[in-house]
Amino acid sequence: MTWGLMIVLVLLVLFIFALLTLGEGLLKVAASQNGVEAGDYSVLPNSFSSLFGRAKNKPKYLPEGVEVKHLKRGFDINLAGAADSKAGAHSLRVSNYSIKPTDIIGMSPIPKVLFEVGAQIKAGSPLFFDKKRPEIIYAAPISGELIEVRRGENRLISELIILADQGDVQYHKYAELPNPSTATREEIVNFLLGSGAWPFIRQRPFDLVADPTDTPKAIFVTTFDSAPLAPNLNLAVEGKEAAFRKGLEVLAKLSGSKVHLGLSARTEPAAAYINAGTVEGVETHWFDGPHPAGNVGIQIHHIDPVLPGSTVWYTDVHGVILIGTLFNEGIFDSERVVVLSGAEFSKPRYVKVHQGANLEQVLSDLPADFKEELVWTKDAESVKKVQKPTQVRTIRIISGDVLTGSQVERNSNLKFYDDQITAVREGNYYEILGWLVPQTGHPTLSRTFVGGFYNDLEYTADTNSNGEKRAFVMTGEYESVLPMDIYPQHVFRAIMCNDIEKLEGLGLLELSEEDVALCEFVCTSKQPLQKMLREGLDLLRNS
Repeated sequence: MTWGLMIVLVLLVLFIFALLTLGEGLLKVAASQNGVEAGDYSVLPNSFSSLFGRAKNKPKYLPEGVEVKHLKRGFDINLAGAADSKAGAHSLRVSNYSIKPTDIIGMSPIPKVLFEVGAQIKAGSPLFFDKKRPEIIYAAPISGELIEVRRGENRLISELIILADQGDVQYHKYAELPNPSTATREEIVNFLLGSGAWPFIRQRPFDLVADPTDTPKAIFVTTFDSAPLAPNLNLAVEGKEAAFRKGLEVLAKLSGSKVHLGLSARTEPAAAYINAGTVEGVETHWFDGPHPAGNVGIQIHHIDPVLPGSTVWYTDVHGVILIGTLFNEGIFDSERVVVLSGAEFSKPRYVKVHQGANLEQVLSDLPADFKEELVWTKDAESVKKVQKPTQVRTIRIISGDVLTGSQVERNSNLKFYDDQITAVREGNYYEILGWLVPQTGHPTLSRTFVGGFYNDLEYTADTNSNGEKRAFVMTGEYESVLPMDIYPQHVFRAIMCNDIEKLEGLGLLELSEEDVALCEFVCTSKQPLQKMLREGLDLLRNS
């Protein structure tokens, strides 16, 4: 075969590949415009199993006759540093805890603190309340001494710090507990408000703490998290099955219709989740698909979407258990299972700590920022001539996952709703012509990188964004990773134009930051989409 013929064949293959890629894109755009799941249509089969008609075996844990919602759009980012859930979670004693009012969306800048510095408090004691909504109490997560009330600009209260008791946790106990079976809805609401458990119930739209004067059309709970390195929530309910069930009974009394429980069809859920459908007023739903299938917003969209003028409430597994423990034992127990994940941990693992635990003690085995030696031989014939340039390798600590979490310092505390701490390497470096060099070092949907063809590869995460903010252009990338029947790019364009009339009609009310986090990850224009979305939600809420 001559070189000329080989070149012609290569060009022919590239031309065919380009045509197929273009056809694939046009087919998916057409499917999306007609309101159907674009992932169901393809020019080529997605796998050899689909080519030869081989169906996957049904998992044994799926009940007979159950309907599984298969979500095709999304993307799983496979990162190194996952914790082994089979090792279980061990309790960790931490001496310093804090609650940050700034973690609560819509909170007044200066809430009313109910204790003076130096006061001895019990876990569950009313700690402060929002002056905008004084009926909602925020409780102390631990017993001990209130040692500091930190303030920011304009006297804003940024943090309340508690020095925990050295012995066992002392709980504020409630002698009289409402019985969910016989108590009225008003009695249950008032008890939750005064106990400090109400802030764990939030609402869509806007992700605010739920308005106790409203009755939602439904309440949602997701029992799995599909984000990168996310915790296995089966551990959270282990040993607390009775509290979880009781919490669902309480939520069923609050809902205007149903409590919808989202379960994963990809991995076996805990028995407490599978059997939750036997609780009166609770309905289970199975989801299969890549991230963000575990997001409660995605599940709301596919079960009972948020419509203009309507409200839905939601909470997480920890919130359900906290409410159930309150009604079973009469105590406010904020202990939760937290995963320490990321390749920078010498041993990623699960721990049990109370809400607002100090990270410096939780991260005791995480190395400080250190210097890494890059060694190479200058002369291949002589091992003596070696240069050792040194660079500083910095670790970023994130409260939450790598897509939606917040950067925190080592001496800070776990944020109000978080159950994950992620440690990744700072991406303080540049790649010369990185997008032109074939490589597998980046998790990506783009086929311009070799890694785009091997999504199952495990990557070591860093914070390099691989580019800078650019012109905001229409690409169709957002729709490929957001399994919702809305046009996210149009939503963001309306936000940028402050077009309030269009925002509601385009579906902004259904979205939260975590729902568009993958859109931000794949964004060619490197736009801060989560920040933009919050600005749009605030604009609509205050209009």
